[in-house]
Amino acid sequence: MTVNIGVHNANPSLYHLSRLGLLEAALAPLGETVAWHQVGGLDTAGALADGTIDFGGTGSTPPLSAQAAGHDLVYAAVSAPRPGHGALLVAADSPIRTVADLGGRTVALAIGSWQTHFTAKALAGAGLSYGTDITALRSDGGSYEQLLAGRIDAWVAQGAELAAARRSGTVRVLAEAGEVITDRSVFFTRRDFALAHPGLVEAIVAALGQADAWAAAHLDEAAAIAAADQGGTEADWRQALEALPWKLEPVSAAFLAEQQEAADILAAAGFLPTPITVADAVLGAR
Repeated sequence: MTVNIGVHNANPSLYHLSRLGLLEAALAPLGETVAWHQVGGLDTAGALADGTIDFGGTGSTPPLSAQAAGHDLVYAAVSAPRPGHGALLVAADSPIRTVADLGGRTVALAIGSWQTHFTAKALAGAGLSYGTDITALRSDGGSYEQLLAGRIDAWVAQGAELAAARRSGTVRVLAEAGEVITDRSVFFTRRDFALAHPGLVEAIVAALGQADAWAAAHLDEAAAIAAADQGGTEADWRQALEALPWKLEPVSAAFLAEQQEAADILAAAGFLPTPITVADAVLGAR
């Protein structure tokens, strides 16, 4: 059979796995082949549900949205925490000094991604609500320029864009993602696929671990690949990739508690349409 894997630029483990041939080599002795599908992080759950892909990876928020939408997914693995992966920025000369000052302001972020979890929890910690106290706008390639021009008040940045913004000296960090959430990558599949093909799920997770080990040992080469494909400088990409843990962990009780806290915050803010029980997305929970 062909195993269909979703991949997108914002998930570095899957991104590099798709370019190294490690999974193809692991599955060939089993008589299996691999097909890679470019699927955005926010579309990963839907692609799983409709059978386009069998396995994908995102940040913390998309699987929560998927559960709330009724998709029967199960977690397969998670990354170690990524403390240097993202940050909430304001312009260096902004009058905004704390997260509490964001009430009534406009924040650009990748709505629906881990950035929503991060922003909602940071706001909740300051006594504000993501759903009522800010205007959330979907970030794009021009968010940095919009921030400096005063067209938005704050911006959640990550990866090479964050490294470039830090280097510029034109922004100030309002909150580091790692100070608010663990900011893990999460990897998941459909329950029916996990039950029918446990060996394949295990092989995919093992190959992800191998890709992480390669990237950690070849940061210059990994940065060059990303810069050539996605833009930005190799130096900024290297700084961004160097900040990642490049380590997978099993789905633990601590991770499930983190996700449940996120789900509760997002449901209270109205971002999730209904409360969910994150532990239902564990193999054997149903």
